[in-house]
Amino acid sequence: MLFHEASFWAFFAVVLGAYLVLPHRLQNRMLLVASYVFYAAWDWRFLSLILLSTVVDYIVGGRMRRAVDQRSRWRLLLASLGVNLGLLAVFKYFGFFADSFADLMGLFGYQPGWVTMSIVLPVGISFYTFQTLSYTIDIYRKELEPTEDFFDFALFVAFFPQLVAGPIERARNLLPNITAPRRLTWDQAQRGAVLCLLGLFKKIVIADQIAPAVDQVYANPDASGGMVLVATWLFAIQIYCDFSGYTDIARGVSKILGFRLMLNFRQPYFASNPQEFWRRWHISLSTWLRDYLYISLGGNRQGPARTNVNLMTTMALGGFWHGAAWNFILWGIYQGALLIGHRATQLITPFPPRPTALAKVIRVVKVALFFQLVCYGWLLFRAGSFSQIAEYTIRLGDITMAQIASAPTPPEFALVGVLFLFLWDLGAEFFGGQTFYLRLPGIIRAAIWAAMCYLIALSATGQSQSFIYFQF
Repeated sequence: MLFHEASFWAFFAVVLGAYLVLPHRLQNRMLLVASYVFYAAWDWRFLSLILLSTVVDYIVGGRMRRAVDQRSRWRLLLASLGVNLGLLAVFKYFGFFADSFADLMGLFGYQPGWVTMSIVLPVGISFYTFQTLSYTIDIYRKELEPTEDFFDFALFVAFFPQLVAGPIERARNLLPNITAPRRLTWDQAQRGAVLCLLGLFKKIVIADQIAPAVDQVYANPDASGGMVLVATWLFAIQIYCDFSGYTDIARGVSKILGFRLMLNFRQPYFASNPQEFWRRWHISLSTWLRDYLYISLGGNRQGPARTNVNLMTTMALGGFWHGAAWNFILWGIYQGALLIGHRATQLITPFPPRPTALAKVIRVVKVALFFQLVCYGWLLFRAGSFSQIAEYTIRLGDITMAQIASAPTPPEFALVGVLFLFLWDLGAEFFGGQTFYLRLPGIIRAAIWAAMCYLIALSATGQSQSFIYFQF
């Protein structure tokens, strides 16, 4: 069941109908069953992995609270880390490590004789693994009290709107929403519906319509530099609309049910430097890496050299989280290098310019230039091999207007959607965040919703595509 398919909305209508007539405790039980049904629609066999993580971390959390010494708490944490990261290693990274080792041995003339197992990647395993780990780590740090209700904890792990692609919630945020009675209001239902509409617009009108043009170029070994440039710009828009569209719908569905999920994107392409970008892009992952990896490595407390090592390690592992391939690791290293470079410039010019008219113009220029650096990172992310990365990078040095004009482009209505989204994000940036539209007159809002629905209906005639981040 994909968010942009009718089957999901039929499923959600049944869930919402039952939800509205049940008391709080039964609401939670029903949502847990619904979440397992939702995941089983992908592959029921992998429910066992979610249940294993749930049982292990529930037991670890309870025993950690009763542990009498620090060594016992540490052993319990290692048990949680071992189970969760072990599952991730087997199902996501086993083939990568086996193939990489075989390639390495091949350089020395050895050919390992084993046959690598073909292991299916369970949808959402990276997301719910990090979510459950944050629970046990917070208890270990004495920043959270474990929940006593197993079924409430199970719902925290498996809550269906954000189960397969985030945002990666923290127990301190989502568990109180689960354990306490929720009050549903018409206002929050309206805001949730707008988020759902915006997410569907991003996915159906923009991301799915851009995808064929991007795929055509990246599948073409003879693509010119201009074609690569345009395709990479388009992929930057595609991945943003695809992923943020999913989280918009997840947050919207949750809001209708009375849950508050964290904001995962905040106009990331208006960032003017890498530090600001990671405060705006995939916020639930970037803050997870900061709180549980970067700070655990020492953060910035041990001098500039160690800080740079910690930054690079964090971002390289963050790239590896995205997928078992070297290009994702390279993308993470590239992001780490951008952060280290930015940090070095901050040491030279630590004071930002005053907010004058010239400073605003300079910021616009910096945003435009930094977007090009972000896009080159997306080339590393999207490319299928090191040889393609090298070849396309060389071709970017030889670009003509004729090449740009010959690049495949999406349908006109998708470009209209891109323009609309730019204006929407511009409004969110300068007029009060995600609910800036409440400032508009009712008739203007109605016209906007009608136009969005029309473009969604116009675009929905094509074949739908799975969300990009499902593969992570």
